Parts: sequence; C-alpha cells; structure tokens
Amino acid sequence: MTAWNRKDLVGIEDLTPAEITHILDTAAAFKQVGTRDIKKVPSLRGKTLVNFFVEPSTRTRTSFELAAVRLSADVVNITASTSSLTKGETLKDTALNLQALHSDIIVLRHSCAGAAQFLAERLASSVINAGDGAHEHPTQALLDTFTIREKVGRVEGLHVAILGDILFSRVARSDIHALLKLGARVTLVGPSTLVPKAFERMGVAVTHRLDDILEDVDVLNLLRIQHERQRKEYFPSLGEYSTLFGLTKERAARLKPQALIMHPGPINRGVEIDSAIADSGRSVILDQVTNGLAVRMAVLYLCAGARGK
Repeated sequence: MTAWNRKDLVGIEDLTPAEITHILDTAAAFKQVGTRDIKKVPSLRGKTLVNFFVEPSTRTRTSFELAAVRLSADVVNITASTSSLTKGETLKDTALNLQALHSDIIVLRHSCAGAAQFLAERLASSVINAGDGAHEHPTQALLDTFTIREKVGRVEGLHVAILGDILFSRVARSDIHALLKLGARVTLVGPSTLVPKAFERMGVAVTHRLDDILEDVDVLNLLRIQHERQRKEYFPSLGEYSTLFGLTKERAARLKPQALIMHPGPINRGVEIDSAIADSGRSVILDQVTNGLAVRMAVLYLCAGARGK
C-alpha cells in the first residue's frame, strides 16, 4: 500500500508519521533537481495549478509557482483583489468556476481557518492549504522539519523551542503537530498573552522565560509577531519584547554550538532576532526557503498523483 493516497493537503494534524516521512523523502529526491543545469522534470506536464491567494504572500506564492514550473505544470496566479470575490462571489463559487476551467490543483491562502478543508470537501481538484487564518500552514511545517532532518540527520529526540507569537501563528500549530509526530520535544516560549498555558494540552511545554531554556535547545524557531491578527493589548512594546524575548548576540552565544536558528519569515530585524545573528552561519533561514521549493514540489507531485488514481 502506498504511503500517500490523499488528493489534498489541508493540514498536518491528520497526517501519520509515515505520511510526513514520505513527503520529506520525496522532497529530498526533488531537491536534487535544483542542482541541475536544467531545473525541470515532466512530472506534472499537462496539469494546471491555480495559486489562489486571498491573503498576500511573497515566499509561499513564489515557492509554489516555481515548484509547479519545475514540475512542468501550467500556472495561473489569482489574488482576492483581481477575483470576483470583490463582486460578492462566494469562495465556493469562485473555486467551482476554477475547477470548471479544468484546474487540477488549487493552492489556497485564506484568512479564515478551515477554508482549505471547506474547498477540499467540495472539489474534485486537489486543494493545497497555503495558510488558513491562525489554523495551519502545512508546507511550512514540512519544510521546517525537512531542514532540521537535513542539518541534524534526525528529528526524533531533539528539543525544539518555538519562540514568539504562538497564539496567532498557523506556522506554530503545524510545526507542533509535525515535530511531535516525528518524536521531537517541543517548548513554546513568549509572553503569557501570546503563549497561554492552554497549549500544554497539545503535548508541549510552555515557558515565559527564554533565558531558562537557551542552553538546552537543539533548534530555536523564531516567529514574527502577527500584528495583523491581534489586538494591541496582546503585545508589549517592541522594545520590551526585544529585551525579554529577542535573540540578541548575548543570548545566541549561550546556545549549543550546533543549535539551529530558524525563522519562517518575514524577519523583523532587531525585534525577534539581531540582524547579525540572522545573517550568521548558524542561521538556516535561507536554507528553509530553498527547502520549501523541494517540499512543495513533493506535495504537488504526490497530491496530483493521488487525484489521478
């Protein structure tokens, strides 16, 4: 029985460890394509992908577009401002019209949690979740775990700290699911308003003191403050946040020599991370971007193949 038979990827929570590992293994094979002079394979020739981004994005949209192009698919990019959503058309009707135009894969980013699942249940086309509200961002979690596995050689047994705005972060939720399923130990760090103890129900540890865990972590994943999804009372001043939770040069020096420093981007330099640390050899931030391309190639390939079956 194949390790992957889903036409959609809407989240990490319902995936098995074997399915996650299968995606990562497939991504490792596709990463080799990027090292060739001709960076294309015919795996999705004749297929059409629609990037439907109701929320803005640079990295994710471009990464999906390049992934589809390298798999030889045709790509159409749509934003909310250029779609009939501005005329009052529902998300469902817009998606059904895209499907009627023989779109094989729809990559959706939306501000509402559950939007990708909603379409996946109603479309024959494959639906890939590129971020739904503060719910999940599955391909970001996959590229994060891919990067950890590539750099360290494993995920199981590692202590991973996720620092910052956990409450409003879809990346954090997907990362937690992926890391726990692959055997890592996860600690969430940040202000009590943004990292409530309720997260402990997911099987993670919670602390509001970054300095207490620095020497123990193998991976430190820094998150941007999601100002667009929160009210100002959740967040202290930028200066206070940087003082208590920013990865300064002094704090970075206390990390294990081999500890990885990660960030899904975009980076707010001088807030969650010192600019020199972000550009240092310990940072794998740009490796995450590169690996995101391979992971999204793998996801598109696997979902399109399962849909064909």
